[in-house]
Amino acid sequence: MVRELRAVHALVLRDLLRMLAQPAQTVLMLVQPLLFLLLLGGGLAALVPATAVGGDYRVYLFPGVLVMTVQTPAVTVGMRLISDRESGYLRETLMAPVRRSTLLCGSCLGGTAEATVQGAVLLATAGVVGLPYHPVLLLTLLAMMVLTSFVLTVLAAALALGIRSVESFHILLSLALMPLLFLSGAFFPLTALPGWLAQLTAVNPLAYAVDVLRRSIAQYVPGGPAAAEVRWGDWPVPAAVEIVVLAFLGAGVLLWAARRFGRLE
Repeated sequence: MVRELRAVHALVLRDLLRMLAQPAQTVLMLVQPLLFLLLLGGGLAALVPATAVGGDYRVYLFPGVLVMTVQTPAVTVGMRLISDRESGYLRETLMAPVRRSTLLCGSCLGGTAEATVQGAVLLATAGVVGLPYHPVLLLTLLAMMVLTSFVLTVLAAALALGIRSVESFHILLSLALMPLLFLSGAFFPLTALPGWLAQLTAVNPLAYAVDVLRRSIAQYVPGGPAAAEVRWGDWPVPAAVEIVVLAFLGAGVLLWAARRFGRLE
């Protein structure tokens, strides 16, 4: 057990050190979310009526920007797995005297840590949009970013196990991530979607993450943004259920991916 924990620690530390060694890349990953927050949020704040989003549009947009921030570093774990396999580094790693599932868990937790750190940097700008620096609120948002980062990292790793080239993985992500983000309620209420399209949000993990983040903010902002209200049919899904769904999704996909990872040659 000690050996397994040391292996996980080494992999997490490797990803964090890589992030610190490439500050320019880290900054560039934060540029797009900041542009959305400052330019899109600032530009549309005067156009979107407060009644449509339950308050200031920039506050409404902030949960979606947090998810966007953790999304990019989280999914790069999949790219690293593919590139490591192409270069032969993964084959050498698999020879380590630990279970293969441990190596996959370490990679996923490393990606989760990296994504959470970047999300925490953006979270520090919460005051720009008028959010209070309340300790409980900040810890709640940070905890949700950890869970969201973990789910996205595990999904990316599981997807990467079935793809042979970084180019194919990148194309697939480009096709999938933007629709998932737009169907998450990050930029507009899900009630604005057509009925058949709104039903797709029930299988979108980003919708659950954005909804919980927005509900958390609403408790600390007077007249705060209305929740995206992910629904199963006509039933609005409670925040606690959304958290459980995300946790079970992450754990389930990780177990499935670990089984596949154990059969790699």
